[in-house]
Amino acid sequence: MKSATKNNWVEIENVILTASERAPQVPNDTKKTPLVMWTKGFLIDEHAEIGDIVSIKTLSDRITSGKLVTISPKFGHDFGEPVHELLEIGMEVKKEVNN
Repeated sequence: MKSATKNNWVEIENVILTASERAPQVPNDTKKTPLVMWTKGFLIDEHAEIGDIVSIKTLSDRITSGKLVTISPKFGHDFGEPVHELLEIGMEVKKEVNN
């Protein structure tokens, strides 16, 4: 889907700091990239295409605007690989609490 209509769940992008505006003490590889913020919300505009500047309403009822980058974005986070030691400790604590 390359276009969105009012109330579609979308994600926008805003450049907070360009690469040249980054703090001098950040690592060299970080200095080369802009600081970017992505925000998800419901499209306020009647119609928009990827790349358009749009307004959205977030789940916290905040209205903000930015470049439309994704339509129907997924939540793609996780907690990484399981840590075996923490799993074992968790089982031990559970046994002690239940005794």
